[in-house]
Amino acid sequence: MTATWNAADAGVLRLPSGRLIRGRGLSRPLPEGPTPDFAVHLLGKQPPEVPWESRWLRWPDFRLPSSHAEARAVLRAAWARADTARVEVACAGGRGRTGTALACLAVLDGVPAGEAVDFVRRNYDPRAVETPWQKRYVRRFAD
Repeated sequence: MTATWNAADAGVLRLPSGRLIRGRGLSRPLPEGPTPDFAVHLLGKQPPEVPWESRWLRWPDFRLPSSHAEARAVLRAAWARADTARVEVACAGGRGRTGTALACLAVLDGVPAGEAVDFVRRNYDPRAVETPWQKRYVRRFAD
């Protein structure tokens, strides 16, 4: 695995380090082009099987991850792999949980926690991170 996403493709977020991570909604068709090498699925119930490596992070809609420790470990692994592989983060709609996870990845990449939600809204989706508790989760993610 040595390929990453095309920065111009829909849903691809460029972190300050240059890592590219694709966010998307699983309720929409898989985008044209290359498939992920690794995906993190943020869902309340087990996702369907995919032909690439994936991790399921139990995360009910409009809520927070069921385990903060597991979320940190999975997102840290996704961030590390995004240096050399196509990493995708996805929930059902691609905004709330996906935006929150992307903001946490931005924190891991060096974006100050208090600025990470704005960073993701500016560079991924203006409506990303949907609830006050998701915003608070991002601010406290580094703690």
